[in-house]
Amino acid sequence: MNSHNPANFRFGQYRTPQAERPAPIRPVAVRTVTSESLFHGDHEISIDHRGAMYRLKITRQGKLILNK
Repeated sequence: MNSHNPANFRFGQYRTPQAERPAPIRPVAVRTVTSESLFHGDHEISIDHRGAMYRLKITRQGKLILNK
């Protein structure tokens, strides 16, 4: 049997005080790049990320696949 009063979870001792709650996340503008501007008509490109090479490919169905 649960000894906790459910009302305490909503309004009482188990609720996180307002001062301890994290600040709400504000949306940040994300830079958008079209796939056409990346691929320039090709179906595969290489991306160097911190010394690791990744391959970004366009499939026959027009989806993107990223491989390391």
